[in-house]
Amino acid sequence: MPHAQVGCTPGFMRDVDDEVRQIKKEIVESRGLIIKTNNLVNALGADIKSIAKRQAGYERRLNWNSGVAIAVIGVISFAGLKLYFDAQTGGMRSEMTAAEITVEELRGDLGDEVRRASDRATAAAKAAKYYDLIRARKRAEVVREYPAMAKEALSPAEAAVFRDVEQQFRQDLSLEAYQKGLTLVEAKKYVDAIKRFEEATALHPNGSHIPAVKHSLALALRKEKRSAEALVFAQQVADQTTDGALQPDGWWLVALCARDVDDLDTARDALKILIKKWPRSALSRDARPLLREVTREAYLGKKAMTAAPAAIPE
Repeated sequence: MPHAQVGCTPGFMRDVDDEVRQIKKEIVESRGLIIKTNNLVNALGADIKSIAKRQAGYERRLNWNSGVAIAVIGVISFAGLKLYFDAQTGGMRSEMTAAEITVEELRGDLGDEVRRASDRATAAAKAAKYYDLIRARKRAEVVREYPAMAKEALSPAEAAVFRDVEQQFRQDLSLEAYQKGLTLVEAKKYVDAIKRFEEATALHPNGSHIPAVKHSLALALRKEKRSAEALVFAQQVADQTTDGALQPDGWWLVALCARDVDDLDTARDALKILIKKWPRSALSRDARPLLREVTREAYLGKKAMTAAPAAIPE
């Protein structure tokens, strides 16, 4: 009993209660701290799981993006390579086409050169034969063969020589035909003479002797009673200026031919020109009485035409 009384003093009990309360309080706080720690651990685990899921999703997207990027790069690279090879192929095709065209052009040039060489060889052979005709002075054959010879592949010198020789031979043949025509006129073979004069005119139409040829032709035609045709050539002789000495003869022949075809006005005008331009010529002396006669004929003809209606009975 004395020991129990000593241990249960009021001060002692208060200390024990304080310690018990303190212990309870620490227990409660420890429990709360455990709960908070557990909650934090749970929250941290949830966050870690969420981060792990996001990381896995990011890695999946990254893998997909990488795959797509690789595929796009592959496609672009393939397209680039295709374009590059297409460009290279196109360039090679263009070069090949240009080379083929060049080859064709060279073949054409070679063919042309071969043809020119062949034509030149042919022309040289023909030129040699033509030159033999010239040396033999076969003028008619030279003139006849010249149009075909001029079409050959002659050198400029050959062409010039052949042209000059042909023109000279034409003049010679024309003069020869003219002389034959004059001989035929003397023999009064006017039809044959007309053919020779026409031949002479056709052979060398621009020759200096052609006015004389046409004058002789007009005279021969008039002899054959072809005054209308003769008048054409006589007018050409009168109008030409190559041989001025023949102009009076031309106007005189114009007057005669015009009178033959009853073209008295033309005949009178021709005689007036003859008398005015060459008053001292022998033809002018003959022209004056002929002009009076032609004027009288024209006057009588007009008078007859005027009197003709009065003679018709009503």
